[in-house]
Amino acid sequence: MRIGIIGAGNIGGNLVRRLTALGHQVAVANSRGPETLADLAAETGATPVAVGAAADGAELVVVTVPLKNVPDLPDDLLAGAAEGFAVLDTNNYYPQQRDGRIAAIEDEGLTESRWVERQLGHPVVKAFNGTYAQDILDAPRPAGDPDRIALPVAGDDPAAKRLVRELIESLGFDTVDAGGIDDSWRQQPATPVYGLRAGTDAVTEALAAASPERPAEFRG
Repeated sequence: MRIGIIGAGNIGGNLVRRLTALGHQVAVANSRGPETLADLAAETGATPVAVGAAADGAELVVVTVPLKNVPDLPDDLLAGAAEGFAVLDTNNYYPQQRDGRIAAIEDEGLTESRWVERQLGHPVVKAFNGTYAQDILDAPRPAGDPDRIALPVAGDDPAAKRLVRELIESLGFDTVDAGGIDDSWRQQPATPVYGLRAGTDAVTEALAAASPERPAEFRG
């Protein structure tokens, strides 16, 4: 699969490492320019590109940048993506810690990923937002292993969600359908499933136990 990854931080960088190891063709971009990705490219075989070219020909585009930076992405970011492409959003809203106050999330009650959709002009699938970056490298287990971790996956497009779930499962994790993007508050920061290292039953229970009330430490 051709995959474009926008953001080469902890999550993005480790996804580059795992996805190239599985044989996917990965283009990676960051805000500092492709020349700063030479070491990651040499390590993985990924192709470093400018942000505006990251989605070109991609069947999956991964957006893994700080939430406050999403509106700064090029307006035509997704114009060159492959027909029927999916977008994976790994972001979280940290108003006090990093992002500042985003009125549409605070006042309109949008889920974080619904807000991302508005900025990108394309549906997204939300996953990996509560995953420890190092677990992407260290925690994969074969299907059926009792220690295999499950990740929640939310999205409105069944085909896009299926693609993302299959990819996550190929990386060595189970998945749990977390509903649509309007339900994705169940996996936002400070919910029971956020950062949970557990199997499908525990993840399902944690999603059901979530409260829609955003805690004070995650309000702007």
